[in-house]
Amino acid sequence: MGEALIAAAAALAAGGAIYVAAAARVIKQYERGVVFRLGRLLGTPRPPGFTMVVPVVDRIRKVNMQIVTMPVPAQEGITRDNVTVRVDAVVYFKVVDPAGAVVQVEDYRFAVSQMAQTSLRSIIGKSDLDDLLSNREKLNQGLELMIDSPAVEWGVTIDRVEIKDVSLPDTMKRSMARQAEADRERRARIINADAELQASRKLAEAAQQMAEAPSALQLRLLQTVMAVAAEKNSTLVLPIPVELLRFLERGPSERDTTPTPRPRPAPTTPAEDPPGSATQAELPDSPGSTPPAELPDRSAGPSELTDPPGSAGPAELPDSPGSAAPPELPDPPGSAAALAPHRTPDAPPVAPHFPPVTPDNHSPTE
Repeated sequence: MGEALIAAAAALAAGGAIYVAAAARVIKQYERGVVFRLGRLLGTPRPPGFTMVVPVVDRIRKVNMQIVTMPVPAQEGITRDNVTVRVDAVVYFKVVDPAGAVVQVEDYRFAVSQMAQTSLRSIIGKSDLDDLLSNREKLNQGLELMIDSPAVEWGVTIDRVEIKDVSLPDTMKRSMARQAEADRERRARIINADAELQASRKLAEAAQQMAEAPSALQLRLLQTVMAVAAEKNSTLVLPIPVELLRFLERGPSERDTTPTPRPRPAPTTPAEDPPGSATQAELPDSPGSTPPAELPDRSAGPSELTDPPGSAGPAELPDSPGSAAPPELPDPPGSAAALAPHRTPDAPPVAPHFPPVTPDNHSPTE
């Protein structure tokens, strides 16, 4: 009898140990236990620590409450400006409602992954290439809202979403590289032009100062010579001031362009008539005629006309130095008209020549 009782107690103890072993559960700190009794959700999730469930009747499912890092596979799409790109991202999420994550969705990890892929493709189609490359913060926020909206019902919250990489075609990379080079070249030229402008202004101010003090130019020249000679060169180049070259060029040009003054002839004096010669022939007065008025003695011009036969002309005058007398033109026989005297620009004024008084011509005419 006693042995039977001992055997029963041992069996009961063994059964209790088996039951405890089957019903005991240990939940970790980062987990929560969702208990289903005969298929129904039982109360609130079990907290971390040691807990007991009814074997065969209760089933417990542990849910990880840590932040899960899930990479989103690279998605290829066309941007709004018709550029084909491949974009991959990373999603950070965690479960805030263990019962909802187990009851509302079959596999919340797979659901979040598919939702992240579709949202990423949608973001690619709505964005420009420049936004994908430079404005990623805004795109990350938009992608997070698109994934978080349906995930809230699943008991999952999206902590953050990051676009990891944007892959571009090789042709697009070369085009962007050329654009960047052109932009940098433009900025470099603008900077160089600005530097040249500032340098020209400073040089103009320095030139004005040197113009006010000419010795400053000589000092500057000596400084340049010292700077060149300090390098121990065998050849020394001395710059010549531009003002000196201009002065040398101005000298010969002024001498070539200045007209030489023409020699002016010395004033001539009326030639003295030789003794025994008459300037004008004296003719006897005819009866009943009045004697002609005496004409003043005027200097003869450079040209002399031949008088008619039988009349005495005025005495020839020597030509002034440097002046050439025109050739004498003989008058036709019987004509008493005198030709206009020929003058040179530098010759003295010529007095008109009057024909002598003859018996046929009683009054002098010009």
